[in-house]
Amino acid sequence: MVNILFCGNDGVFDGFLTCALSLMKRTKSQEPFAFRIFTMELPRLSPKYTGLPEKHITLLRDTVRKYNSENTLTVTDVTKLYEQEFAYCPNEGAYCSPYTLLRLLADLVDDMPDKLLYLDADILFQRDVHLLYDIDLTGYEYAAARDHYGKYLLYPNYINAGVILFNMKEAKKNGLFEKARQELRRKKFLFADQTALIHATTRKKLLPQRFNDQKFLHTHTVVRHFSKRLFYTPYPHTENIKQWQVDKVHNIFHYYQFDDILNEYLSIIGKQ
Repeated sequence: MVNILFCGNDGVFDGFLTCALSLMKRTKSQEPFAFRIFTMELPRLSPKYTGLPEKHITLLRDTVRKYNSENTLTVTDVTKLYEQEFAYCPNEGAYCSPYTLLRLLADLVDDMPDKLLYLDADILFQRDVHLLYDIDLTGYEYAAARDHYGKYLLYPNYINAGVILFNMKEAKKNGLFEKARQELRRKKFLFADQTALIHATTRKKLLPQRFNDQKFLHTHTVVRHFSKRLFYTPYPHTENIKQWQVDKVHNIFHYYQFDDILNEYLSIIGKQ
């Protein structure tokens, strides 16, 4: 079983769907996927912070089962855990939404697997997930690639938390998640969950950039992360183009390698 964790709400439903499609379409083995989504209802912070509606859960579940009847999708409402651990902490209003903090609750949720691949919603796989998932994590809490900008602006081994392969046994043994939550309750950070996780780490495995490429798409890229990036023309500026913005993927990035994934996505959402 390949265990995948997403975190978020209906605002990134398109990301959950496209990322799941890319995993299933680019993976050659018949090993089933177990997709998990942590979500929550947090209207005290914003009226848009609602969970996933049942129609979208059903659509996601039907889609993953179409590829393999043994594929599963589990949606867990972690609102109570979030309020217990993070309510009114300094990082509720950080740069990213509070949904980015939900991955740090993984040790408190029942029946989590020993190996878990956390993925941000703005990700597409260009190559087989087993190139990443099968990496040996013995003695490491997790494996992650460097942050494209952070490795220059902060320090060389600053990781990007959008793609993390967790060794849950080692992480729990060393208190990785609890230490990260303590950091978030202690002090406000610009990149909240990412920085807290780094501070809490005992031992991590650094991965090549091809496992979380946040700026380029090469033939060897396994994971393309559609995070905010810097453009230099026609003037220096940032843009936050996501994979479900198909016209921008074509017209700005000139990517056509994902068309089979994106065309299926458009077909699925057209049936709603």
